[in-house]
Amino acid sequence: MTSVTVRGIEGREITVQTGLFIDNEFVPAQNGATLDVENPTTATHLATVSAAQKEDVDLAVQSAKKAFATWKKAEPSTRRELLNKLADIVERDGPVLASLEAIEGGFLYRDSLGLHVAQAVENLRYFAGWADKVDGTTMSIAQGLAYTRRQPIGVCAAIVPWNTLMIFFWKLAPAIAAGNTLIIKTAELTPLWGQKVGEMIREAGFPPGVVNILPGLGSVAGQALSEHDEVKKLAFTGSTATGRRIMQAAARSNLKKVSLELGGKGPSIVFDDADIENALLWTTIGITASNGQICAAGSRIYVQDTIYEKFLAEFSKRSRDAVHGDPLLPETTKGAVASSAQLDKILSYVEKGKSSGLRLLHGGEKLPGDGYFVANTAFADVGQSHSVMREEIFGPVASIASFSTEQEVIDKANDSDLGLNSAVFTNNVNRALRVSEALETGTVTVNCWGLVHANTSFGGMKQSGFGRDMGHEALDGWTVTKTVKYNLLN
Repeated sequence: MTSVTVRGIEGREITVQTGLFIDNEFVPAQNGATLDVENPTTATHLATVSAAQKEDVDLAVQSAKKAFATWKKAEPSTRRELLNKLADIVERDGPVLASLEAIEGGFLYRDSLGLHVAQAVENLRYFAGWADKVDGTTMSIAQGLAYTRRQPIGVCAAIVPWNTLMIFFWKLAPAIAAGNTLIIKTAELTPLWGQKVGEMIREAGFPPGVVNILPGLGSVAGQALSEHDEVKKLAFTGSTATGRRIMQAAARSNLKKVSLELGGKGPSIVFDDADIENALLWTTIGITASNGQICAAGSRIYVQDTIYEKFLAEFSKRSRDAVHGDPLLPETTKGAVASSAQLDKILSYVEKGKSSGLRLLHGGEKLPGDGYFVANTAFADVGQSHSVMREEIFGPVASIASFSTEQEVIDKANDSDLGLNSAVFTNNVNRALRVSEALETGTVTVNCWGLVHANTSFGGMKQSGFGRDMGHEALDGWTVTKTVKYNLLN
């Protein structure tokens, strides 16, 4: 199969295989279908990779099914050793993965290496430690005793998004630790780092078919996985609309187990007793990190009225300016958004805010250059009903409003169909506990934003989905519990 060579950090040449990774080999799509990959920094063609079709999904499923027959019997220590070996390789080649994510996704190299790659390694090692600890329970019953076993589901699939490579490993690590085989469909915008992971999986010594990786379109390869009767579980991270379609496909086919991590419209709440400098730091990061292309972005900012205008002035001062350009360069603080479609979507919301007369604190325009650069943008005095306050923009656009009382801001924060992530800024411990308990989100951070750790679960409430990545709770989504009951005869 062919390969492509791109230039990464410090001009390093990186060779990437372009085929589908099936049965530990890179192979072309059966009908020759391909997918073009763009560099969003320059708006130029970067690479062409194979695009999985329904027939290719069938091949991957058969590969995974064959592998599961022996993989499910593998000793837990084998799974542990392979996950740890993969972690070593990912850590060793972190600059390669971070370079690819920067080139094809526009993400800052230092952020990718320091967070996304580091999180990949942390999750691999964390779940490697769980491989021999997926335990059941023993119980007494009237006739004798019973016990439960947590067994692997079988052939599983994951559809991962374009906005961070660490989510790939959020799915892979617990799925493999639990003893499943896994087919992963990578995103059409950013397939190259997934291709490199395929090489790493082979190098680590995973048996053929245990992990298959399919670049391709969601409407083709993703739909085929969602509808496939031999896929017993599917995990998805992406939009709420696509999550609905996956659930419908699962219902139409084999009622496969589904876990969904969907959209977010995260509230960040700043009380007047907060450390203002700390709050400014984290609320700025919460909407500018990765250009706001994060489902957990703190895109709704509520500030107590007694410090509101002061906060607006300082927030604008800290978040409006950025050095945009090549994400591989150390001086760059803002990369391009992922695609021209993403740029158009973000700017359409900005225009809605402008045309309706919202107070524009800063930004609101495309930045100079051939790539897909958009300015950090913030609107103030945004009403609860406005689309920029209610809908996920997936860009560096902050919607800011004031509040007076604790109950008022709780009501405003919970006035959303989405419930993924939230942040609370206060130095009052009792208030922090009260508000954290009242917020309808899967994660609440206090006096910070967006921290992720392999041993703490992540997932949503309401239309942000169900199921959990990371933490020991993630294993529940990749296992099935079997109960065995014994009638102890005299």
